[in-house]
Amino acid sequence: PVRVAVVGQVCYNELCCRHYKSFYYSSNIKRTWEESRRYCQEQGADLIVINSKEEQDFVEIFEGRSWIGLSDKETEGVWKWVDGSPLTISSWMSGEPNDEFGEDCVERRRDNNGKWTFNDLSCTQKRESIREIKLGSVCTVYQ
Repeated sequence: PVRVAVVGQVCYNELCCRHYKSFYYSSNIKRTWEESRRYCQEQGADLIVINSKEEQDFVEIFEGRSWIGLSDKETEGVWKWVDGSPLTISSWMSGEPNDEFGEDCVERRRDNNGKWTFNDLSCTQKRESIREIKLGSVCTVYQ
């Protein structure tokens, strides 16, 4: 393990930014939703939970189609964050969620107008991910 040095808004070794009471990391390695979540948890983090419009706007700094910590894996149509909280802030892409072919996990992606939106997707697709670690937790990166 390598500890991540935080200087201002940048963590060396990975892109990392602080907003309110969390640090956010973008991983450019493509994994399934479950693999991404496991990777996050191994580092004391989890996939991002977006609790506010401000937080949603803040994470626009991260580029790329990325897994977030939202799914309806437990009950179809009931969207929950990985911390168990219900979906209250959303920005679904037009026509989404549509559960096409059993899509239970959510990626963040740009729509045709360049706006960041949510899209339900098969959990077995491989995407980058955004993870969140609450302040006060140990921030460790495994290389």
